[in-house]
Amino acid sequence: MNQTKKKRGLMIAESAIMLALGTALSLIAFAPWPAGGSITVFSMLPVLIIAYRYGMKWGFLVGGVYGLIQMVLGLSALSYATNALAAICIILFDYVVAFGALGFGGLFRKVKLQPVGFTLGVIVACVLRFLCHFLTGVTVWADYAEGIWGVIIYSLTYNGSYMLPELVITAAVGAVLMSFLDFRSEKLKPLRKAK
Repeated sequence: MNQTKKKRGLMIAESAIMLALGTALSLIAFAPWPAGGSITVFSMLPVLIIAYRYGMKWGFLVGGVYGLIQMVLGLSALSYATNALAAICIILFDYVVAFGALGFGGLFRKVKLQPVGFTLGVIVACVLRFLCHFLTGVTVWADYAEGIWGVIIYSLTYNGSYMLPELVITAAVGAVLMSFLDFRSEKLKPLRKAK
């Protein structure tokens, strides 16, 4: 087997394992919100690690697949759609694009200090995911608030109430992992301390 096929096989296998781990972690949720969203046990971390290890393009793909899995698990959210356009917005911006944004976890892969680079990627990915949910909040879920400012405040507080804790938990646990293991190497190994 040549090196390219071997590396591709490793990427696919690791991604499948991390998708399964992320999905399992997403099921451990603290007080799920009534119209979707929850604080989980760092369920985005496995996908963000894949993006960091293999780059943003691969991360976007794996994040999009993760979004589709989350959509299947949260199909009840589609019952809130009042028309086909609303359903498409929910599918795209609450799932596929929102979780695809986790590919930005690899954005700062070249930063010398691995925990810093990873944390910056987590922040960008989570902010973009939040913006996707915010967008559906002001369009699809607008019936839950009155007036333009009411809709904006509603979407900011609803989506921020679970995305901010998710960002903090994911960044903290990720930074600790990145302090011990070299995720940029082909095979995971202990991170060498700078002298």
